[in-house]
Amino acid sequence: MNKSSRRFNQIYGEQSPDLIPWNSLELPKSIDDLIQNKQIIPCRAIDIGCGLGNYSRELSKLGFKMTGIDFSSVAIKKADELAKNEKLSIEFLITDFTKEVELKLSGFDFAFDYGLLHHIFPEDREVYINNVVKLLNPKANYLSIAFCEEDNYFEGKGKYRETPTGSVLYFSNTDEIQELFSPFFHILNLKNITIPGKNGNHRAYYAFMQKK
Repeated sequence: MNKSSRRFNQIYGEQSPDLIPWNSLELPKSIDDLIQNKQIIPCRAIDIGCGLGNYSRELSKLGFKMTGIDFSSVAIKKADELAKNEKLSIEFLITDFTKEVELKLSGFDFAFDYGLLHHIFPEDREVYINNVVKLLNPKANYLSIAFCEEDNYFEGKGKYRETPTGSVLYFSNTDEIQELFSPFFHILNLKNITIPGKNGNHRAYYAFMQKK
Protein backbone atom coordinates (compact mmCIF):
# COMPACT_ATOMS: atom_id res chain seq x y z
CA MET A 1 0.00 0.00 0.00
CA ASN A 2 1.48 3.37 -1.03
CA LYS A 3 1.36 6.63 0.89
CA SER A 4 -1.53 8.01 -1.14
CA SER A 5 -3.78 4.99 -0.66
CA ARG A 6 -3.00 4.97 3.07
CA ARG A 7 -4.06 8.61 3.30
CA PHE A 8 -7.35 7.95 1.51
CA ASN A 9 -7.99 4.86 3.62
CA GLN A 10 -7.57 7.08 6.67
CA ILE A 11 -9.97 9.68 5.29
CA TYR A 12 -12.64 7.13 4.41
CA GLY A 13 -12.12 5.26 7.66
CA GLU A 14 -12.09 8.16 10.10
CA GLN A 15 -14.18 10.97 8.61
CA SER A 16 -17.93 11.16 8.37
CA PRO A 17 -18.97 10.94 4.70
CA ASP A 18 -20.60 14.37 5.08
CA LEU A 19 -17.20 15.88 5.84
CA ILE A 20 -15.29 14.33 2.94
CA PRO A 21 -14.97 17.21 0.45
CA TRP A 22 -15.58 15.23 -2.73
CA ASN A 23 -18.25 12.88 -1.40
CA SER A 24 -21.62 13.74 -2.93
CA LEU A 25 -24.79 11.67 -2.92
CA GLU A 26 -26.33 13.39 -5.93
CA LEU A 27 -25.58 12.25 -9.47
CA PRO A 28 -23.57 15.03 -11.16
CA LYS A 29 -25.50 17.19 -13.60
CA SER A 30 -22.95 16.44 -16.32
CA ILE A 31 -23.80 12.73 -16.16
CA ASP A 32 -27.52 13.28 -15.69
CA ASP A 33 -27.63 15.55 -18.75
CA LEU A 34 -26.07 12.82 -20.92
CA ILE A 35 -28.78 10.43 -19.77
CA GLN A 36 -31.61 12.92 -20.21
CA ASN A 37 -30.37 13.74 -23.71
CA LYS A 38 -30.07 10.00 -24.46
CA GLN A 39 -26.40 10.34 -25.33
CA ILE A 40 -25.93 7.61 -22.73
CA ILE A 41 -28.51 4.89 -22.20
CA PRO A 42 -28.52 2.13 -19.55
CA CYS A 43 -25.65 -0.21 -20.35
CA ARG A 44 -22.66 -1.92 -18.77
CA ALA A 45 -20.74 0.93 -17.17
CA ILE A 46 -17.74 1.49 -14.90
CA ASP A 47 -17.17 4.23 -12.32
CA ILE A 48 -13.41 4.84 -12.11
CA GLY A 49 -12.35 6.26 -8.75
CA CYS A 50 -15.78 5.46 -7.31
CA GLY A 51 -15.06 6.31 -3.67
CA LEU A 52 -18.09 5.29 -1.62
CA GLY A 53 -19.96 4.30 -4.79
CA ASN A 54 -22.65 6.98 -4.64
CA TYR A 55 -22.79 7.54 -8.40
CA SER A 56 -22.64 3.82 -9.08
CA ARG A 57 -25.69 3.28 -6.86
CA GLU A 58 -27.66 6.06 -8.53
CA LEU A 59 -26.88 4.72 -12.00
CA SER A 60 -27.73 1.18 -10.92
CA LYS A 61 -31.18 2.42 -9.91
CA LEU A 62 -31.56 3.80 -13.43
CA GLY A 63 -30.87 0.42 -14.99
CA PHE A 64 -27.11 0.54 -15.58
CA LYS A 65 -25.10 -2.61 -14.85
CA MET A 66 -22.42 -1.02 -12.70
CA THR A 67 -18.86 -1.78 -11.68
CA GLY A 68 -16.95 0.59 -9.39
CA ILE A 69 -13.20 0.67 -8.85
CA ASP A 70 -11.02 2.61 -6.41
CA PHE A 71 -7.54 2.23 -4.93
CA SER A 72 -8.84 2.69 -1.38
CA SER A 73 -9.73 -0.66 0.18
CA VAL A 74 -11.71 1.12 2.89
CA ALA A 75 -13.79 3.02 0.33
CA ILE A 76 -14.49 -0.16 -1.63
CA LYS A 77 -15.57 -2.07 1.48
CA LYS A 78 -17.95 0.71 2.49
CA ALA A 79 -19.26 1.10 -1.08
CA ASP A 80 -20.07 -2.60 -1.20
CA GLU A 81 -21.88 -2.40 2.14
CA LEU A 82 -23.92 0.62 1.06
CA ALA A 83 -24.98 -1.10 -2.18
CA LYS A 84 -25.99 -4.27 -0.37
CA ASN A 85 -28.00 -2.23 2.12
CA GLU A 86 -29.99 -0.89 -0.83
CA LYS A 87 -30.20 -4.39 -2.37
CA LEU A 88 -28.29 -3.26 -5.47
CA SER A 89 -26.11 -5.64 -7.46
CA ILE A 90 -22.87 -3.71 -8.10
CA GLU A 91 -19.35 -5.09 -8.43
CA PHE A 92 -16.75 -3.11 -6.47
CA LEU A 93 -13.04 -3.79 -6.93
CA ILE A 94 -9.83 -2.46 -5.36
CA THR A 95 -7.69 -1.25 -8.27
CA ASP A 96 -5.00 1.38 -8.83
CA PHE A 97 -5.17 2.48 -12.46
CA THR A 98 -1.86 4.33 -12.24
CA LYS A 99 -0.24 0.88 -12.29
CA GLU A 100 -0.28 -1.65 -15.09
CA VAL A 101 -3.04 -4.01 -14.07
CA GLU A 102 -4.47 -7.17 -15.55
CA LEU A 103 -8.15 -6.94 -14.79
CA LYS A 104 -10.52 -9.59 -15.99
CA LEU A 105 -12.80 -6.75 -16.96
CA SER A 106 -13.82 -5.61 -20.41
CA GLY A 107 -16.89 -5.06 -22.51
CA PHE A 108 -17.99 -1.75 -21.01
CA ASP A 109 -20.05 0.66 -23.10
CA PHE A 110 -19.60 3.64 -20.79
CA ALA A 111 -16.82 4.65 -18.41
CA PHE A 112 -16.45 7.79 -16.37
CA ASP A 113 -14.07 9.39 -13.93
CA TYR A 114 -15.49 12.34 -12.03
CA GLY A 115 -12.96 14.32 -10.01
CA LEU A 116 -10.24 11.70 -10.41
CA LEU A 117 -7.69 12.87 -12.96
CA HIS A 118 -6.53 15.83 -10.88
CA HIS A 119 -5.21 13.20 -8.43
CA ILE A 120 -3.10 11.60 -11.20
CA PHE A 121 0.17 13.33 -12.10
CA PRO A 122 1.25 13.59 -15.77
CA GLU A 123 3.91 10.88 -15.46
CA ASP A 124 1.21 8.33 -14.50
CA ARG A 125 -1.43 9.32 -17.01
CA GLU A 126 -0.23 7.21 -19.95
CA VAL A 127 -0.58 4.05 -17.86
CA TYR A 128 -3.94 5.27 -16.59
CA ILE A 129 -5.45 5.90 -20.00
CA ASN A 130 -4.13 2.60 -21.40
CA ASN A 131 -5.93 0.82 -18.56
CA VAL A 132 -9.15 2.69 -19.37
CA VAL A 133 -8.94 1.89 -23.07
CA LYS A 134 -8.64 -1.84 -22.37
CA LEU A 135 -11.97 -1.79 -20.53
CA LEU A 136 -14.06 -0.40 -23.34
CA ASN A 137 -15.88 -1.81 -26.32
CA PRO A 138 -15.30 -0.15 -29.71
CA LYS A 139 -17.34 3.09 -29.92
CA ALA A 140 -17.92 3.06 -26.16
CA ASN A 141 -18.32 6.44 -24.49
CA TYR A 142 -16.04 7.90 -21.85
CA LEU A 143 -16.55 11.00 -19.69
CA SER A 144 -13.74 12.62 -17.74
CA ILE A 145 -14.16 15.66 -15.48
CA ALA A 146 -11.53 17.14 -13.16
CA PHE A 147 -10.21 20.49 -11.96
CA CYS A 148 -8.61 22.76 -14.55
CA GLU A 149 -6.06 25.55 -14.31
CA GLU A 150 -8.80 28.18 -14.12
CA ASP A 151 -9.96 26.93 -10.74
CA ASN A 152 -9.29 29.44 -7.96
CA TYR A 153 -9.20 27.04 -5.01
CA PHE A 154 -6.06 25.77 -3.25
CA GLU A 155 -4.19 29.10 -3.65
CA GLY A 156 -5.62 29.55 -7.14
CA LYS A 157 -2.40 29.22 -9.12
CA GLY A 158 0.19 26.70 -10.21
CA LYS A 159 -0.13 23.27 -11.74
CA TYR A 160 0.44 21.47 -8.43
CA ARG A 161 -1.58 22.57 -5.41
CA GLU A 162 -1.89 21.14 -1.91
CA THR A 163 -5.37 20.70 -0.43
CA PRO A 164 -6.56 20.87 3.20
CA THR A 165 -6.70 17.05 3.24
CA GLY A 166 -2.95 16.93 2.55
CA SER A 167 -3.24 15.64 -0.98
CA VAL A 168 -1.50 17.34 -3.91
CA LEU A 169 -3.54 17.86 -7.07
CA TYR A 170 -2.50 18.54 -10.65
CA PHE A 171 -4.52 21.15 -12.55
CA SER A 172 -4.81 20.48 -16.28
CA ASN A 173 -5.70 22.62 -19.26
CA THR A 174 -7.71 21.51 -22.26
CA ASP A 175 -4.60 21.24 -24.48
CA GLU A 176 -3.16 18.61 -22.11
CA ILE A 177 -6.46 16.74 -22.05
CA GLN A 178 -6.69 16.80 -25.85
CA GLU A 179 -3.15 15.40 -26.12
CA LEU A 180 -3.85 12.68 -23.55
CA PHE A 181 -7.13 11.38 -24.94
CA SER A 182 -7.06 12.03 -28.70
CA PRO A 183 -4.86 9.03 -29.65
CA PHE A 184 -7.57 6.69 -28.35
CA PHE A 185 -10.84 8.63 -28.54
CA HIS A 186 -12.88 10.88 -30.78
CA ILE A 187 -13.37 13.87 -28.50
CA LEU A 188 -17.00 14.85 -28.97
CA ASN A 189 -17.09 17.71 -26.50
CA LEU A 190 -14.17 19.34 -24.68
CA LYS A 191 -14.77 22.47 -22.65
CA ASN A 192 -14.37 24.11 -19.26
CA ILE A 193 -17.37 24.03 -16.94
CA THR A 194 -18.35 24.99 -13.40
CA ILE A 195 -19.03 22.14 -10.98
CA PRO A 196 -20.41 22.43 -7.43
CA GLY A 197 -18.29 21.74 -4.37
CA LYS A 198 -19.07 21.66 -0.68
CA ASN A 199 -17.10 24.87 -0.10
CA GLY A 200 -18.01 26.62 -3.35
CA ASN A 201 -17.93 26.06 -7.07
CA HIS A 202 -14.89 24.79 -8.99
CA ARG A 203 -13.75 25.19 -12.56
CA ALA A 204 -13.15 21.90 -14.35
CA TYR A 205 -12.54 20.50 -17.79
CA TYR A 206 -15.28 18.35 -19.31
CA ALA A 207 -14.30 15.75 -21.91
CA PHE A 208 -16.94 13.52 -23.48
CA MET A 209 -15.50 11.00 -25.90
CA GLN A 210 -16.08 7.92 -28.02
CA LYS A 211 -13.49 5.17 -28.33
CA LYS A 212 -11.92 4.89 -31.77
